[in-house]
Formats: sequence, C-alpha cells, structure tokens
Amino acid sequence: MDTVLELNNIVKRFETHTAVDDVTLAIPRGSLFSLIGPSGCGKTTTLRMIAGFEHPTSGELRLNGQRIESLPPYERNVSTVFQSYALFPHLTARENIAFGLRRKGVRDVDPAVNKVLELVRLAGKEQRKPQALSGGEKQRVALARSLVLEPEVLLLDEPLSALDPQLRVQVRQELKALQRRVGITFLLITHDQDEALSLSDYIAVMNKGRLEQMGKPQELYLHPKTRFVAGFMGPMNWLGDFGLRPESTGLALEKPAGAPSRTGVIRTSTFLGNCLHVEADLGQGLHAVCEVPRNGTSYQPGQNVHVWWHAADEIHLQP
Repeated sequence: MDTVLELNNIVKRFETHTAVDDVTLAIPRGSLFSLIGPSGCGKTTTLRMIAGFEHPTSGELRLNGQRIESLPPYERNVSTVFQSYALFPHLTARENIAFGLRRKGVRDVDPAVNKVLELVRLAGKEQRKPQALSGGEKQRVALARSLVLEPEVLLLDEPLSALDPQLRVQVRQELKALQRRVGITFLLITHDQDEALSLSDYIAVMNKGRLEQMGKPQELYLHPKTRFVAGFMGPMNWLGDFGLRPESTGLALEKPAGAPSRTGVIRTSTFLGNCLHVEADLGQGLHAVCEVPRNGTSYQPGQNVHVWWHAADEIHLQP
C-alpha cells in the first residue's frame, strides 16, 4: 500500500485532558479516508494537528515520508475545507478560489481557476458572491479553493454538516465523484456513520482519544472488533454473546424450521417508509429491533412472535 500520510503514536494533551492518545494511522495515497467518532473523541484535534493548527505533545506526522509536525501550516502541502466554509463574503466565487494562489505569488491564476471551476461544476456562477450561492454551491467553492492549490491531502472537517438532509445525500455523491476525478487523497472528519459508509475507501473509528478500529467500510460494519465500533457503525441487537443488525433479524408468527430463533412479544412497530422497524421483548432483559417489509405481515403490540436469524449473520466480537 502506497502511504501518503502517517501518524505514528500521536498524543495531544491539554491542561485538563488528553484529546488524542497514542494514535497510529497510515492513510493510502489517492483514497477517500474517513476519521469518525462521537463528539469529543479527538477526531477534529487530529485533523488540526495534521493541518498544523495544533502541535502534538509527542509522536510523528509524516507526509510522503517527511516529518511535518514542527512545520507551520503554510509549509505543509495539505489544505483544509472548514465546516463553516470560511468564504470571503466580499469576493466572488472566482476571487475566493484564486485567493490562495495569489497569496502564493502565482501571477496567472486563470488557467488553474478555470480548470477547477469545471471540476466542481461551477462554470457560469463564478461571478456570484457567497450570499448569492446555495449551500451546496458554497461547499463546492470551498472545495475548489483548496483543490486549486493541488495539495497532497485535502482535509475536510464535517464538510456536509451545514446542509439540509436531502442535499447532504446529493452532495455526498458529488464529493465522491470529485475525489475520483482529481485523485487527491481526501481525509474526511465526520460523526455521521452513514456518510462515512457511503463515501469512504477506508474508515478509522475513534473513541475517547484512542483508535478503536480501522478498515474498509464493509469490514467495520460486518466484522467490528469492539462493542463500541459495532454500535457506532449502526443499530445492533445484542443477544447474549453475539449481535445482529436489524436487517439480519427476521420475524415470524410460526417457529421457523432450520434457523436459530427466540420467542418474543411485540412492543412497538415504527413505519420508516421503505420498511418497518418492529421491536420485540425477548425476556431476561433482552430485546430486538427487526427490519421487515412494509407490505408484509402486520405486527401489533402484545402479539407473540418468533425472532429468527441466520447463524452466518451473527456478529461475534474478538475476545
């Protein structure tokens, strides 16, 4: 694996707490890599150390094999897209995109700016100021302003959080397609597991400053190593010493033959549009949420049922 960015035993301590605790990561060149976890887990502090806005207490940061942890931000070939986009309101989209190039002393910025305007599909809107752009267009201007600098790694701090839910889904696909077109390594910071699953080549999950697991999206979702990773990547039913995803958990009025099952009583049924989530009480403090077709059997609270699954779908955590 060709690695573009390495974090080796990175620690960041503040006066009151340790934000990042001995994190080691290798980020493949040309990948879309997501660093995810709940608020306060250390992911944004990690991004700020890579960008140069914070300095590690200990450990190494290497870009293309060269140590960068002591370099100021402007000497690192990385660029950051901030959560707020941080566009200059008095400048047009074109002027915002060209700003970094002009600061670097590039005289003829037009060829590079025109190229990136086409990449982010903003041609024709380059003379608009931020207040005349939609949320998705502002995000693309912020991306273009970073991409035009041709960084080795583009850092994205919760880049979709300011968008409404429907637009977020659309912009996710645009972001992934853009990364494929430009081939630059994207490091995405998010707390949204759906966002990470749909976008990423690789995901690293953080919890309380430490790295819990890193791998491909399918690996983390289907083969989590810890209970935290299992629950953070999506809803889980815990049945004794193993877990099941709701979509792998079925319901039947009659005991199914040839499949493991447990008897239960329906508690609630929730309509989600494309499916139902039916919760069943299994006794002994256990319960399960089952994802079932909306046009199938109608389940009512208090009804006796059998919760069943395939043994191959059981998720067993590593000891």
